[in-house]
Amino acid sequence: MIQRYRSTSPAVRPGLLWAAAGLAASWLFVQARTRQVEREHPPEGKFVTVDGVRLHYLERGEGPALVLLHGNGVYAKDFELSGLLDMAASHYRVIAFDRPGFGYSERPRSTVWTPDKQARLLHGALREIGVESAIVLGHSWGTLVALSMGLQAPDFVRGLVLMSGYYYPSVRLDAPLSSPPAVPLIGDLMRYTVSPLLSRMIWRPVIKRAFAPRPVAERFSGLPVWMALRPSQLRASAAESAMMIPAAMALSRRYGELQVPATILAGTQDRVASSGHNAERLHEGLPHSQLELQPGTGHMFHYAHPDRVLAAIDAIAAQVGEPVMQRSPRAEALARASESGV
Repeated sequence: MIQRYRSTSPAVRPGLLWAAAGLAASWLFVQARTRQVEREHPPEGKFVTVDGVRLHYLERGEGPALVLLHGNGVYAKDFELSGLLDMAASHYRVIAFDRPGFGYSERPRSTVWTPDKQARLLHGALREIGVESAIVLGHSWGTLVALSMGLQAPDFVRGLVLMSGYYYPSVRLDAPLSSPPAVPLIGDLMRYTVSPLLSRMIWRPVIKRAFAPRPVAERFSGLPVWMALRPSQLRASAAESAMMIPAAMALSRRYGELQVPATILAGTQDRVASSGHNAERLHEGLPHSQLELQPGTGHMFHYAHPDRVLAAIDAIAAQVGEPVMQRSPRAEALARASESGV
């Protein structure tokens, strides 16, 4: 046995050396691209520190507070690119957070960042910057955080707008496939070497699926791809992929307790979160909800229909007694531009 091992080990060594060299080259490339993208796209907003966690957020406009919570894989800039942030800022104080681990927000490894944990942290951040109450909008994974905040702080959350959400557990092959970069040690090695490269290879089909059946909006190209592929954000994305099914399972048991009004928006052709399994079922389970389904629309509802999203926000505001002002000419122009896809 010893002689056989010695005779084969020299043949193994070159393969190990090549593998090590490949990982080293990948590491150097990922480090270079990460530094480059952060240099070219520095933080555009403000920072607030709560419970030792530094959070980055964009803030625009004046008026009743409106909080925007993005989905998995992107960050707060997604709302800016869709046009929704500036449209809403015409008569709301709009605050769009980079959720923990995304964009320029921290995500300490000492905490499992469930929707409940994120909701508590963001609620604390909002109080820290002087927000006493707010309408909260969540997109995709962000809807779980929005729902958690509504359940935790019904006196703070005036109403919810829930867009393209995943609310109930289901069989998801993409969840285990996307989760490995969150695994300690092995995941750390992957995130700094091969995972960003593999993620870059599948970026286009993943984004195409999210926008389908519509084409990918031209405005979305303004999202720097390598901001989403940095090792820190890949860890956050992988962790949320792994957590998605158990988080929906735990939270769905509490939906009947929600006391704040909610508007549920979904596309009937959403290939990421089926509207029948999620939006329609949630509407049946929430005591104070409205449902709007849009035919021919996929997961990126806010790019396809930003005007309808703003109308849902306005309807919630009117329902809870917030003043709703007429849109400015600039907001109207933004709405028309968004509808035309430019």
